[in-house]
Amino acid sequence: MAEFSATETDFLTIPELVERFGMTPSKVRRLIEDHQLAAVRIDGVLRVPAGFVQGDRPLPSLRGTLLVLLDAGLDEEGAVAWLLSENDELGERPIDALNAGRKSAVRRATQALAF
Repeated sequence: MAEFSATETDFLTIPELVERFGMTPSKVRRLIEDHQLAAVRIDGVLRVPAGFVQGDRPLPSLRGTLLVLLDAGLDEEGAVAWLLSENDELGERPIDALNAGRKSAVRRATQALAF
């Protein structure tokens, strides 16, 4: 099981996302269930890495990347850990590459996970 620390990256709680997105808690949870966002429990509280959010919506390229990671055999916690960890092939964290618009490079880096 991956260990997450709120000091390593910024995380948003469901109530913070409700306020930011202007939607109900159930709709925010639906975004997580539909893999438009991914969340992990830290100290018993469900949290979404702030890098997974762009303005007042989920990062558009996140869903496809999450689905590729899940198809490669990672669970949601493992997918979040992979996205937040430095990647040698990318030279940065995959989430940083996604935020910079380098979705194709990130998807190529995920291919190594399937083997």
